[in-house]
Amino acid sequence: MKAPVAKKNPKKLITHNDIRIDNYYWLNDRENPEVIKYLEEENAYTKEQMKSTDLLQKKLFEEMKYRIKEDDESVPYKFNQYWYTTKYIKGGEYPLYIRKKDSLEAKEEIMFDVNEMAKGYKFYQIGSVNVSPDNTMACYSVDTVSRRIYTIQIKNLVTGKILSDELKDTTGNVVWANDNRTIFYSVQDPKTLRSSKIYKHILGTSQKEDLLVFEEHDETFNVYVTKTKSLQYIVIASGSTLTDEYRFIPADHPEAEWKIFQERIRGVEYSFDHYEGFFYILTNKDGATNFKLMKTPISDTSIDNWIEVIPHNEEILLEGFELFKNYLVTEERERGLTHIKIKSWDNSINYEIPFEEEVYTVGTSVNRDFDTDTIRYRYTSMTTPWSDIDFNMRTKEKKVLKEQEVLGNFNKDNYVTKRIWAQARDGVQIPLSLVMKKDTQPSKNTPLLLYAYGSYGYSMDATFSSIRLSLLDRGFIYVIAHVRGGEDLGRPWYENGKMLKKKNTFYDFIDCAEYLIKKEYTSSNHLYANGGSAGGLLIGAVINYAPKLFHGVVADVPFVDVVTTMLDDSIPLTTGEYDEWGNPNQLEYYNYMKSYSPYDNVENKEYPNMLVTTGLHDSQVQYWEPAKWVAKLRDMKTDSNLLLLQTNMDAGHGGSSGRFESLKEVALEYAFYLYLENKLN
Repeated sequence: MKAPVAKKNPKKLITHNDIRIDNYYWLNDRENPEVIKYLEEENAYTKEQMKSTDLLQKKLFEEMKYRIKEDDESVPYKFNQYWYTTKYIKGGEYPLYIRKKDSLEAKEEIMFDVNEMAKGYKFYQIGSVNVSPDNTMACYSVDTVSRRIYTIQIKNLVTGKILSDELKDTTGNVVWANDNRTIFYSVQDPKTLRSSKIYKHILGTSQKEDLLVFEEHDETFNVYVTKTKSLQYIVIASGSTLTDEYRFIPADHPEAEWKIFQERIRGVEYSFDHYEGFFYILTNKDGATNFKLMKTPISDTSIDNWIEVIPHNEEILLEGFELFKNYLVTEERERGLTHIKIKSWDNSINYEIPFEEEVYTVGTSVNRDFDTDTIRYRYTSMTTPWSDIDFNMRTKEKKVLKEQEVLGNFNKDNYVTKRIWAQARDGVQIPLSLVMKKDTQPSKNTPLLLYAYGSYGYSMDATFSSIRLSLLDRGFIYVIAHVRGGEDLGRPWYENGKMLKKKNTFYDFIDCAEYLIKKEYTSSNHLYANGGSAGGLLIGAVINYAPKLFHGVVADVPFVDVVTTMLDDSIPLTTGEYDEWGNPNQLEYYNYMKSYSPYDNVENKEYPNMLVTTGLHDSQVQYWEPAKWVAKLRDMKTDSNLLLLQTNMDAGHGGSSGRFESLKEVALEYAFYLYLENKLN
């Protein structure tokens, strides 16, 4: 089968008197039958090219599925008289939401069986479940298209009946007032998907009657509604990349007038929770780049009344905090690792929970109870499956409630993980987290998969994956490059990988790859790269800069047409991301974006083997970005390497909704790496 050739229909794009010609702009129309036909032709081509791996893909899928315990359930947590858990049953793609009253020995109550609810749908996802304070009702949100546009419905948990109330075009975000009849929810623009409005709904009324209580007019901001851990306040959060603003009312009085916590100040980020007579605030106020903890009386929350609790530390990022009756718990990131610190309000207790592994990931879990000595956290490493742990903050006694069960012959002692550091071209040390099987010998002939993300300040923590074992057991080394643009080494790590410093992200990845080659962990012939979404942008930029560095790459739902997308404020995410990428309506940012945008910088040269994935209904990165990119690469590249585009015609940014169905997509990607590797041997 010959590779599909997308027709050229040149469109002239003029900005700042600069002319760009986009031959494939016409693909920006999912309602056009010709577009669908082209995507289906690409899918058929991918299937034909990968046909020799059909058995391998099936084997990979079966072994990945086999390692996952089918009849599994989460660790129960108690909240407001009930124990809550989610459960999976054998043969089920979706979870069951379950609760038991007062005791774990009580009769099981199935609130939602998503396997039954999903019947007849190609895609089905519950976004949230929120139980009323009196435990009789539950709001739940459903997306059946994969555009992250949710319909909220309400179920009577006593009778099992679904109320007639139906709230459409929401984000799925919903909060109950304490009167058990009022809910607040957020609504998004149906075209841009920007969450901009908060409505109040009274049970038994129609959505048309709902009261708009807040609308965010700044197109760079998004809104959501939440509740303090104390359950005493309902909060409307409005935030952009750089700035936050909150409003609140007592949860007992949903009719109350909303009070602004602190008016937005450009560049000041903050979030808060409630404890007794104070709100505790995590903020970067006064140039606290790595954030600090402050508090303010409930009676006056303006910024002039904020009092310092934990000062700013230039070496340590204060990521979050948890309030208890007798304790303040903080999560702090230092040298790429998270630490949990415990401090009692009376200062008699002050210590850090110890962890033994060189590279690990830890974070607080569900802690809804205020009056307790126990904190629950989750721990993992690249060799240690996820563990749910209850830790007594007074006695320091640790109880492992559950370690993720990996079926088959898995033994974590057969694998090794470590942290290594690569020097970037500007002298900065970049951390890499590495995992491999103990008997794998790094050499020039060892296959290695390098992964990174590097945007939005998201730290790519070193976590366990039972799926990844299918590569490790076949001799692969897997490495996460903690490049700038994430927040792995503190807030400055993020600031130095965004806006007009975005290229640091790409250069870091290249320098990490070259370091791994120099230290003979692998060679270019056996080096592979993967990234998704903004990480797909990373992959696209890197192969333009260093096309011969990798033997093969997989770009998942890649953000590759940066300039055109960021100039189009009618599509999702654009306006809210000006503080991440820059606003190309300004010449300086336009020129900088254009200099690295993967789509704009495709050239007549050789590229590595490539597999590109997307979803027709993607709400984050529109399908036409990867589709146009592949079409342009096909036309311009000078090599005979594989170039494959796989579009999930029924899903969006996150792929298939089923628990196991998504493994087929991973199996295709792993088969791609293994196919390329086997061709070398």
